[in-house]
Amino acid sequence: MMISRKRRSMLLATILLGMGSVAAYSAGNASPRVIRVQARRFSFTPNELHLQLGQPVVLELTTADVVMGFNIPDLKKRADIIPDTVARLELTPDRIGTFSLFCDIFCGDGHETMTGKVIVTA
Repeated sequence: MMISRKRRSMLLATILLGMGSVAAYSAGNASPRVIRVQARRFSFTPNELHLQLGQPVVLELTTADVVMGFNIPDLKKRADIIPDTVARLELTPDRIGTFSLFCDIFCGDGHETMTGKVIVTA
Protein backbone atom coordinates (compact mmCIF):
# COMPACT_ATOMS: atom_id res chain seq x y z
CA MET A 1 0.00 0.00 0.00
CA MET A 2 1.45 3.32 -1.08
CA ILE A 3 1.13 6.37 1.13
CA SER A 4 0.99 9.68 -0.64
CA ARG A 5 3.76 12.17 -0.05
CA LYS A 6 1.34 14.58 1.65
CA ARG A 7 0.08 11.90 4.05
CA ARG A 8 3.65 10.79 4.80
CA SER A 9 4.62 14.38 5.63
CA MET A 10 1.59 14.78 7.89
CA LEU A 11 2.37 11.49 9.64
CA LEU A 12 5.99 12.51 10.17
CA ALA A 13 4.93 15.93 11.49
CA THR A 14 2.50 14.29 13.93
CA ILE A 15 5.18 11.91 15.22
CA LEU A 16 7.71 14.72 15.66
CA LEU A 17 5.14 16.91 17.42
CA GLY A 18 4.30 14.04 19.77
CA MET A 19 7.98 13.44 20.54
CA GLY A 20 8.45 17.14 21.27
CA SER A 21 5.47 17.12 23.62
CA VAL A 22 6.85 14.14 25.53
CA ALA A 23 10.25 15.84 25.85
CA ALA A 24 8.67 19.07 27.09
CA TYR A 25 6.51 17.16 29.57
CA SER A 26 9.53 15.22 30.87
CA ALA A 27 11.62 18.38 31.28
CA GLY A 28 8.84 20.05 33.25
CA ASN A 29 8.49 17.02 35.53
CA ALA A 30 12.09 16.49 36.58
CA SER A 31 12.81 14.34 39.59
CA PRO A 32 12.25 16.10 42.91
CA ARG A 33 15.24 17.40 44.83
CA VAL A 34 16.18 15.05 47.69
CA ILE A 35 17.22 16.51 51.05
CA ARG A 36 18.51 14.19 53.76
CA VAL A 37 17.67 15.21 57.32
CA GLN A 38 19.26 13.42 60.27
CA ALA A 39 17.34 13.55 63.55
CA ARG A 40 19.19 12.93 66.80
CA ARG A 41 18.65 13.92 70.37
CA PHE A 42 17.98 16.90 70.30
CA SER A 43 18.45 18.40 66.86
CA PHE A 44 17.83 18.09 63.16
CA THR A 45 20.75 18.30 60.74
CA PRO A 46 20.28 20.45 58.79
CA ASN A 47 17.88 22.43 60.95
CA GLU A 48 17.25 25.05 58.27
CA LEU A 49 15.82 23.99 54.92
CA HIS A 50 15.95 26.42 51.98
CA LEU A 51 13.30 25.59 49.39
CA GLN A 52 11.96 27.25 46.26
CA LEU A 53 8.31 27.98 45.62
CA GLY A 54 6.76 25.24 43.48
CA GLN A 55 9.89 23.05 43.40
CA PRO A 56 9.08 19.52 44.58
CA VAL A 57 11.37 18.03 47.21
CA VAL A 58 11.56 14.76 49.07
CA LEU A 59 12.82 14.91 52.62
CA GLU A 60 14.56 11.69 53.63
CA LEU A 61 14.33 11.59 57.42
CA THR A 62 16.49 9.23 59.50
CA THR A 63 17.49 8.66 63.11
CA ALA A 64 19.64 6.18 65.00
CA ASP A 65 18.24 7.22 68.40
CA VAL A 66 14.58 6.81 69.33
CA VAL A 67 11.27 7.34 67.55
CA MET A 68 10.87 11.02 66.74
CA GLY A 69 8.45 13.21 64.84
CA PHE A 70 8.98 15.79 62.11
CA ASN A 71 6.26 18.42 61.81
CA ILE A 72 5.86 21.54 59.67
CA PRO A 73 2.31 22.55 60.68
CA ASP A 74 2.01 25.63 58.44
CA LEU A 75 2.75 23.47 55.39
CA LYS A 76 0.57 20.61 56.69
CA LYS A 77 3.40 18.08 56.56
CA ARG A 78 4.50 15.60 59.21
CA ALA A 79 6.15 12.21 59.53
CA ASP A 80 7.23 9.72 62.15
CA ILE A 81 10.96 8.98 62.13
CA ILE A 82 11.72 5.41 63.21
CA PRO A 83 15.28 4.30 64.02
CA ASP A 84 17.21 2.67 61.19
CA THR A 85 14.56 3.40 58.54
CA VAL A 86 14.11 6.20 56.03
CA ALA A 87 10.87 8.19 56.21
CA ARG A 88 10.19 9.96 52.90
CA LEU A 89 8.15 13.14 53.08
CA GLU A 90 7.14 14.71 49.75
CA LEU A 91 6.68 18.47 49.73
CA THR A 92 6.02 21.11 47.08
CA PRO A 93 6.00 24.55 48.73
CA ASP A 94 2.96 26.55 47.65
CA ARG A 95 3.74 29.82 49.44
CA ILE A 96 6.69 32.00 50.32
CA GLY A 97 7.73 32.50 53.94
CA THR A 98 9.57 31.11 56.94
CA PHE A 99 7.88 28.17 58.65
CA SER A 100 8.71 26.44 61.93
CA LEU A 101 9.48 22.75 62.12
CA PHE A 102 9.83 20.66 65.26
CA CYS A 103 9.87 17.19 66.74
CA ASP A 104 6.34 16.37 67.88
CA ILE A 105 7.07 13.08 69.67
CA PHE A 106 8.64 13.42 73.11
CA CYS A 107 12.18 12.07 72.83
CA GLY A 108 13.65 12.99 76.20
CA ASP A 109 14.94 15.97 78.17
CA GLY A 110 15.90 18.60 75.60
CA HIS A 111 13.03 17.67 73.28
CA GLU A 112 11.71 21.26 73.35
CA THR A 113 14.94 22.49 71.66
CA MET A 114 14.48 20.15 68.70
CA THR A 115 13.33 22.80 66.24
CA GLY A 116 14.23 24.32 62.92
CA LYS A 117 12.79 26.26 60.03
CA VAL A 118 11.83 25.99 56.41
CA ILE A 119 12.54 29.07 54.30
CA VAL A 120 10.66 29.20 51.01
CA THR A 121 11.69 31.77 48.40
CA ALA A 122 10.65 32.57 44.84
